[in-house]
Amino acid sequence: MPATLLQHLDESIKLELSLAKLYTLLHDQLSEDEDFWWQLAMEERGHASLLQQEKKQPQPMEFFPDNLLSKDLQSLIDTNEKITALIAAYSAAPPSRKAAFQAALDIELAAGESHFQHFLDSPTHSYSSNIFKQLNQEDRDHAERIRDYMKTNRIG
Repeated sequence: MPATLLQHLDESIKLELSLAKLYTLLHDQLSEDEDFWWQLAMEERGHASLLQQEKKQPQPMEFFPDNLLSKDLQSLIDTNEKITALIAAYSAAPPSRKAAFQAALDIELAAGESHFQHFLDSPTHSYSSNIFKQLNQEDRDHAERIRDYMKTNRIG
C-alpha cells in the first residue's frame, strides 16, 4: 500500500477511534442522552474496525475503494486535533447538552466524517466497497441523526 494511502487510512482510523472516545465520554457525562451517545460510539468503533481490517488486506491498490477516504489529509488531521481538544476540555469540565450536541454535529459535518457518509451513499464499484456498505448499512447519517435527536428532544 502506498505511503500516502497508508497515511490517509491511519488518520481515518484515528478519526473514528477519537470520535468513539468522545462519544463514550459524552455517554458517561450526559446520562439523559447516554443511549444515544453509546450507539454513536459503537458505530464509530465499527467504522474504525472496518478500516483496520482493510489496512491488513494484501490486495493491490486497484481493489481498495478509491472513494473511501478523504482526499484532504490536512482536513483529517485538523479534525482529529479538534476532537482531541474537545476530549481534553470535556474531561476537565463536562459540556452542556447543547454544547455537546453542537460539537458532535460540527465534527460529523467535517471532511473525514462527511466523506465517509458520501462513500456509503455513492455507487458501488468494487468488492471492497460492497463489503463496507453491507457492514455499514445499519449506520445512518450521524449528522442527520444528531439533528433529529436535537429537534425531538428540544436541544438547542
